[in-house]
Amino acid sequence: MNAPAELAAHLLPRPVPPEMLAALQEHFGARCSTARAVREQHGRDESPFDAPPPDAVVFCESTADVAAAVALAQAHGVPVIPFGVGSSLEGALLAVQGGLSLDLSRMNQVLRIEPEDLTVTVQAGVTRKQLNEAIRHEGLFFPIDPGADASLGGMAATRASGTNAVRYGTMKDNVLGLTVVTAAGEVVHTGSRARKSSAGYDLTRLFVGSEGTLGVMTEITLKLYPLPEAISAAVCHFPSIDAAVRTTIQLIQLGVPIARCELLDVNAIRALNAHDHLGLRESPMLLMEFHGSPVSVKEQAETVEGIAADFGGEGFEWATTPEARTKLWTARHHAYFSALQTRPGCRCVTTDTCVPISRLAECIQETVAEVDASGLPHFIVGHVGDGNFHVGYLIDPTLPQERETAERLNAQLVARALRMEGTCTGEHGIGLHKMGFLIDEAGAGGVALMRDIKRALDPKNIMNPGKIFAL
Repeated sequence: MNAPAELAAHLLPRPVPPEMLAALQEHFGARCSTARAVREQHGRDESPFDAPPPDAVVFCESTADVAAAVALAQAHGVPVIPFGVGSSLEGALLAVQGGLSLDLSRMNQVLRIEPEDLTVTVQAGVTRKQLNEAIRHEGLFFPIDPGADASLGGMAATRASGTNAVRYGTMKDNVLGLTVVTAAGEVVHTGSRARKSSAGYDLTRLFVGSEGTLGVMTEITLKLYPLPEAISAAVCHFPSIDAAVRTTIQLIQLGVPIARCELLDVNAIRALNAHDHLGLRESPMLLMEFHGSPVSVKEQAETVEGIAADFGGEGFEWATTPEARTKLWTARHHAYFSALQTRPGCRCVTTDTCVPISRLAECIQETVAEVDASGLPHFIVGHVGDGNFHVGYLIDPTLPQERETAERLNAQLVARALRMEGTCTGEHGIGLHKMGFLIDEAGAGGVALMRDIKRALDPKNIMNPGKIFAL
């Protein structure tokens, strides 16, 4: 599938010239590749879009490597696209104007763990699972869990959140400081290890969520949390999606400190049963997790079970051992790929709206009615504890009418979310897919201000051009 038609005028290639390629190969040697297979690997993600691959790929191992590559790109006016693990769902890493892909996966060192301060500093290529393995022996964990084993640089770039956000917040709440290579090839440091600061503009949060359009994040300082004394997970089945969502709303409004609260519809459950052999009842389900002391976890669970029963919830099943919890959450993280296997050869168009918790039931109810009426194969999952949910439309890439139906349904859903004072993206970012929706949400004035910031920091428009908005 091609990138959105409205981008066509802005996707003029800016290839790497021979003299720049020669300089890259002299500086990086074998770590600069123009092999077609390598370029194609770095020219696709999990979005439904097809775009030409980058002209070259550089495998960086340090901030100095990134600065050297960006300085050359700046001198030649060539696009630079940071690459983590390629898990973007919105086309954020596609080389829509050609140029240079900077692979940061070899920048995978945990640089500094400070258990007393509950902080850690990592290189951008460290993945969330790698980080949690490194700090587990300190009795600590990093809670942001978008599902995929994404790189922390990519998670910061898209302001990711995931299953634990209802209790621990998103990446914007958990990044304390950054090392960033700017479009000029200069290295700057933002923030500190202090938990708060009033020192000037908040440059850290300017870069977090910028999707690589303002600079390349190479090192990240993060908040950590003590491992809970007790953890318990539970599943509960409901007669309808509406009943499951209204249970969630009641939990949040009563202030129950639930750590995770995930919704899966019948289609998602059916796909997971086929993929992971779970044997779950095929009805709408909440998958929940509770953190705290043994007493508080027990109290939370009893409260939730009582509230769920008021909305027809039944079949509570508890998973208190690490093995049982891991099995459930691994299956939840497989939902996307499990669904893809239900329709071989399909592509998935995903939505990512988030609304105020009081409007969540209404938003999902209207959305379900529309997508059911369309007849398009789909599944619904959601981090409903914070009002964020996803519809995955499973489309045949050879049938343009299915793509058109999916995009129409997505546009209707976004318009609904915005009417309810929500957002077009709760965690995936804008990328290519939501550029028009950003104007609807932020307004022409808001997007113009973003463009002014972009031009000030990146006057040659080399940092991941063609994403978030067009210049």
